[in-house]
Amino acid sequence: MDKITKVFFQVFFLLMLAAGVKGQDVAVESYFLQDSAMLGERVGYVLKARYPSDLPLLFPDSTYNFGEFEFLEKQTFASLTTDSTTLDSAVYWLSNFSLDSLQLFRLPVFEVLKYDSISHFAEAAPLALKLTIDEMPEDLAFQQNDSYLSIPTAFNYPYLIIGLLALVILAVLAVYFFGGGIRKRWKIYRENKKWKHFLNNWEQSMQTLVDQPEIQEADELLGLWKGYLENLTGLPYKEWTATEISEYLENPDIVKDFRKIELIIYANRIDEHIREACDSLLEVSRQQLEEKIENIRQHG
Repeated sequence: MDKITKVFFQVFFLLMLAAGVKGQDVAVESYFLQDSAMLGERVGYVLKARYPSDLPLLFPDSTYNFGEFEFLEKQTFASLTTDSTTLDSAVYWLSNFSLDSLQLFRLPVFEVLKYDSISHFAEAAPLALKLTIDEMPEDLAFQQNDSYLSIPTAFNYPYLIIGLLALVILAVLAVYFFGGGIRKRWKIYRENKKWKHFLNNWEQSMQTLVDQPEIQEADELLGLWKGYLENLTGLPYKEWTATEISEYLENPDIVKDFRKIELIIYANRIDEHIREACDSLLEVSRQQLEEKIENIRQHG
């Protein structure tokens, strides 16, 4: 029994000696990417290992216990092999939640054996805690400053309120004494604006009809004229016939002007005096506008 035990220990010692000799070929280096970090700040920790290419070596993963540091992610790089020597490296992104002013941290690389593994450590990398609030000095130093400092004055809200009330009172008085005239001028302004819009559309539509006297252009021109008169007077011009319009306006000649345009719609014939008919209809609409403006000036 003693011989067997002695042989076992000799074999075990030789294996450990061989592993130790082999482990000496592994060089591990580590450091932080910055000297200090605030509490909880993301910081990079670099781990490098240079070893024989035939040696199975593993780096720690997310299941490793990182102590006071919280593991965020691991960034790996392709191995670099030169003359049977391999260089592996990785960056571990960590967060420090320790209140110690200086943290010493190191990670191992694992050399995988048949039934076990060997951990290779580099020297511990330091990381200082960066304080966000400076410490108060024991002796406070005061700096004398007797220069003039301009202090902005506060906004005078009472004056603002008084000014707004005065404007409201003036506006009420203006409406009371001059409101009728203001409303009349506003109505006249709106009617003139509508007339300019109608006149622009009328000129375009009339020119199109003169250049291309077709059914659609003639129908659009009459619809434009009746629509404007209906909006101007509030009467159903679009529903009235040419005879009914002439009777209301007491203008028998307007029927002839309508017939020259309607001749294109119903008979597809063109009257040589189509331009004169359009001008006559435009003059009628102008007279109706002047009558309404005069009515606004007289009665509001």
